[in-house]
Amino acid sequence: MPESSEFIVPPCHDAVRLLYEDEQLLAVDKPAGLLSVPGRHPANRDCLITRLQQDYPSARIVHRLDMATSGLMLIALNPDSHRALSRLFEQRQIHKEYHAVVAGQIAAHEGVIDLPLACDWPRRPRQHINFGHGKPAQTHYRRLDTSATQSRLLLTPYTGRSHQLRVHCASLGHPILGCEFYADASTRNASPRLLLHASALQLLHPVSGEALSLHCEPPF
Repeated sequence: MPESSEFIVPPCHDAVRLLYEDEQLLAVDKPAGLLSVPGRHPANRDCLITRLQQDYPSARIVHRLDMATSGLMLIALNPDSHRALSRLFEQRQIHKEYHAVVAGQIAAHEGVIDLPLACDWPRRPRQHINFGHGKPAQTHYRRLDTSATQSRLLLTPYTGRSHQLRVHCASLGHPILGCEFYADASTRNASPRLLLHASALQLLHPVSGEALSLHCEPPF
């Protein structure tokens, strides 16, 4: 299902899990298949932030995950924490880790993908590698496990471009299983969901300044 406000997304019946809470912020586990924010279509009102605002009326989105991606998201609970967290993301002071399962056997133990990305406007929301007009995008990958048919990776994005991890994995010739945008039919059909999960966030708390290390194990 394309991630576009023009389409009605299937309902997501999985619950949002609360992982951390204080007076300034929440950390939650967003299930795969749930939008981060409402779509423009009236039928796409159900999303992470509208669910959370039922219990936390002041909750505000700081960053997003694709509908198909599961895992850790930070939610601000007041304007001050929203500004502070937004600044940390903009200044790349939040360390992010993702788990992914990709097609094929990756030979290298680790590496860095440094390929600029731009919107593929005729096929949006797809992105593509564009050396002329793309924005810088870097991803570090480390192989955690591999078999003859697939590999499990730990992905650390240095930048936060749209679909960055999907495009970068596909650029290696190893698209993420279940990816509807950048995988061939056999890889796309190898999983009923995109096997990409935001598994860790490390940051300095926006008020106390204390180190905050959050973890969320992938469900696959």
